[in-house]
Amino acid sequence: MDALELLTTRSSSPRLQAPAPSAEQWQTIQKAAVRVPDHAGLQPWQFIVFDDEVSLNALGELYAKAALMEDANVDDAVVEKAKTLPHRAPMVIACIAKYVEHPKVPRIEQIATVSCSVMAMQQAAFAMGFGGIWRTGSYAHNPHMKTLLNLAAEDEIVGYLYLGSAMGDIAIKPQKPIDTCFVKYQP
Repeated sequence: MDALELLTTRSSSPRLQAPAPSAEQWQTIQKAAVRVPDHAGLQPWQFIVFDDEVSLNALGELYAKAALMEDANVDDAVVEKAKTLPHRAPMVIACIAKYVEHPKVPRIEQIATVSCSVMAMQQAAFAMGFGGIWRTGSYAHNPHMKTLLNLAAEDEIVGYLYLGSAMGDIAIKPQKPIDTCFVKYQP
């Protein structure tokens, strides 16, 4: 797959199974992650990898704990479902923006850098024949997840990248309209 095809046919794969990328493939994905635009070379990222039964179970327990910390009266079904969520893929990467105070690089730009890293990892995985989906939702926005992952208050969970082998063909979504979002400036 060439680069233009990769970029213009990107689609998420919500149904994933083993195998996940091999150690060698994972190294390539990591290299893509840190090759993104990074103003002032701050490297404002941290990636926590869950890639085996033990760590995926642990992430599920963290999700469940965060749900209970958010609402002690949360329904038991929500807590039980939280425990299963990481098992939607054989590899889950928590993608974190580690804010670094800098006079020329605002927080939003550092979050954008990490977002580019997530996209680069997903694209590298696609290029090697894997599927993936970038998930956010309540466990990316739940402040208790920061505590449970030992993050600082100013850090931001940009999302969780789920990687593995797509179950079935990856459906390429229709092209989104471009004529309404790209406008020529008229002074």
